Amino acid sequence: MSLYPEIEPYEHGMLDVGDGNRVYWEVCGNPRGKPAVVLHGGPGSGCTPGFRRWFDPEAYRIVLLDQRGCGRSTPHASAYGTDMSVNTTPRLIADLELLRERLGIERWLVWGGSWGSVLGLRYAQTVPGVVSELVLTGIATGSRAEVALLTRGLGQIFPEAFARFRDEVPVGERDGDLAVAYDRLLASPDPEVRARAARAWTDWETAIVPAPPRSVPRYEDAVFRAGFARTVAHYFAHDHLLGEDGVVLRDAPLLAGIPGTLVQGSLDFGNLLGTVWRLHQAWPDSELVIVDEVGHDAGAPGVGAELVRATNKYRPAAR
Repeated sequence: MSLYPEIEPYEHGMLDVGDGNRVYWEVCGNPRGKPAVVLHGGPGSGCTPGFRRWFDPEAYRIVLLDQRGCGRSTPHASAYGTDMSVNTTPRLIADLELLRERLGIERWLVWGGSWGSVLGLRYAQTVPGVVSELVLTGIATGSRAEVALLTRGLGQIFPEAFARFRDEVPVGERDGDLAVAYDRLLASPDPEVRARAARAWTDWETAIVPAPPRSVPRYEDAVFRAGFARTVAHYFAHDHLLGEDGVVLRDAPLLAGIPGTLVQGSLDFGNLLGTVWRLHQAWPDSELVIVDEVGHDAGAPGVGAELVRATNKYRPAAR
């Protein structure tokens, strides 16, 4: 099962969400189709045209947005003066509600990848009645244990790359919380310090991909690299700004009645904690699909096919 053909948006704009932030959004597909919203990863990755291709354009009204501080939204997290204190999970959820109301949508399917799965899950848990289904991949829940695994635990698997990542922070901080250390470096008034930290962060992100190729072209864009690293470190250093560690898994019973499909690569190292299995067990209305021999990549062979199968499953019946 292949992705749907490339399409272009028929409507787009910038939504003033307050705090000096404006969020880019676009809509494509069928204006009278079933609404679906795409929540990108990172946090801070931004949406790309490829996200439009997970949905049948004849059946879905597909909404994409760049979350605060990334992509075409302003101000961008790469700018030193950008206030990261107003980039929080509750504010991102409020932004989704503003956009839903702006577009006149009552309920929508939520598609989320990686960080987008955290945001989608918390959105469904805290805003009752607006999420019709969830399609999630590269599953995470934003827990402290997941951050510890990604910033230190995987050092046992990739010791050489981890040594480079760890050694970019001052000696006195190397045995502490590396996310906190990088969050500070990426907010430094010294542009050289920020640039070195962003490069080291994305080099580590690239190193922990479980299979080649380990080249990620977007990380070669200095603006993207700076904004992405700063946003991820900001969220990692503050428990994903969820208010309480482990709250997404704790509140999984609140998802009762919402159908969902969880698509996970068997070589996704974020899966070492068993998070996706525990989420599935706590959410009876979910379907868990494990794709063998692929990692944390929605575009990997097999993963893409399962994501399309999921959105096809939830599309409205032909009349």
